[in-house]
Amino acid sequence: MTKDLFKVAGRSLKSRLIVGTGKYKNFSETAKSVKASGADMVTVAVRRVNILDKKKPILTDYLDPKKIIFLPNTAGCFNSNEALRTLRLAREMGGWKLVKLEVLGDKKTLYPNMLETIKSTRTLVKEGFKVMVYCTDDPLLAKKLEDNGASAIMPLASPIGSGLGIQNKVNISLIIKQSKVPVIVDAGIGTASDATVAMEMGCDGVLINSAIANAKKPILMAKAFKDAVISGRNSFLAGRMAKKLFASPSSPLKGLI
Repeated sequence: MTKDLFKVAGRSLKSRLIVGTGKYKNFSETAKSVKASGADMVTVAVRRVNILDKKKPILTDYLDPKKIIFLPNTAGCFNSNEALRTLRLAREMGGWKLVKLEVLGDKKTLYPNMLETIKSTRTLVKEGFKVMVYCTDDPLLAKKLEDNGASAIMPLASPIGSGLGIQNKVNISLIIKQSKVPVIVDAGIGTASDATVAMEMGCDGVLINSAIANAKKPILMAKAFKDAVISGRNSFLAGRMAKKLFASPSSPLKGLI
């Protein structure tokens, strides 16, 4: 087999699983879950997670940013100005230029505000950021993000934290087929099999937070997602058998006694 490389914005990743660092009981559980997942990139909500204040529990005491890639994100931002200010602050604090952008539309659905998202993407790219973008599963808007310089397209599978899995395989498939940058399913994944489905469809990766952090046994669920992503990717590379309307015998009918 040829080496199956996963690159995002020039970064080579060993794992196609990216995990979030929110919603865990404590930073110790976060770190153990990240280790079990095998992920080498984690998202960090700049507005919610302490990464610099030494007077409070600090994430970097449990996850070393020299050994794992921190991906600052704009969770909780509802307009372009908030998102831009948050990521500029992240760059000032830690020198981060590879970032995840999400600009939410409302507090009930947490769907992306795509007009603000596209505007923010354009501005951030001009300022030298490498932007991975959370978006709806609309192929036309996903293409617009790529045209404006997005380093990765991150369509939702279903609403954030819903655990409903992939609700629109057709649109996700269209986004995969048209995109020249990585497509990473983000939001709504509920269990390991959902991640396998995403990878079998040809997604470059998946991002998981709630499904691991809210599991009864987060560390074990993290391991399950690690295996699921690997299995789904291998299945995609292997090429599934063709679907048929009628039965086809497993053994040849010729030469029967």
